[in-house]
Amino acid sequence: MTPSRAMIMAAGKGTRMGALTQTAPKPMLPVAGRPLIDHALDRVVEGGAAEAVVNLHHLGEQIRAHLAGREAPRVTFSDETEALLDTGGGVRKARPLLGEAPVYVLNSDAIWTGAAPLPTLAAAWDEGRMDALLHFVRREDAVAYTRAGDFFLEDVADGVGRPVRRGEAPLAPYIYASAQIVRPAAFEGFPPGPFSTNLVWDRLLEAGRLFAVVHEGAWVDVGTPEGLAAAEALLA
Repeated sequence: MTPSRAMIMAAGKGTRMGALTQTAPKPMLPVAGRPLIDHALDRVVEGGAAEAVVNLHHLGEQIRAHLAGREAPRVTFSDETEALLDTGGGVRKARPLLGEAPVYVLNSDAIWTGAAPLPTLAAAWDEGRMDALLHFVRREDAVAYTRAGDFFLEDVADGVGRPVRRGEAPLAPYIYASAQIVRPAAFEGFPPGPFSTNLVWDRLLEAGRLFAVVHEGAWVDVGTPEGLAAAEALLA
């Protein structure tokens, strides 16, 4: 199953970037000569989706103006100017633009090398048993990553497994690598306002409907100036 639509999370304030995001939104920061948002939209095209929804908040008009002439994928915008809605609330607000079929959701501040992330997700999607399929990366393949990891992975078969939260463990071997396929309906039933996608995942974990596939290649979370430099070096 190849989703026809994607959502790119581009509304964050990018505060960890310091002065770099005082005058530009983080998705407009360049890596290898092109803004991060263009790298993300290239991934959408690579994944076979013809349409992308981009949410906007901090200095969002710069993103809107930059993408005005882009033809593929076709871009529409979900405006969060009045209130930043966090990852879960942002997807829920965009639901009228996303439809009911499973969609890609990816962060605008990630860089990958190696296997194409969205086709990897599409190839592993199982319509009958999944409501969300997360894209993981091994801690040793996460460039410039210094935190403890997010998940373990159990019952792995044909590259797909069931995530288990790190919990009280000091380290976990896998990190959520900024992309997933998810049913938009999974974001319903939460209180109005901002909420995290982690709440969606916890509910799907309880229902046995959350799965993950592991990336073959490197990944950078471009959330800090150090991450920006690491992404630049990775693509050099």
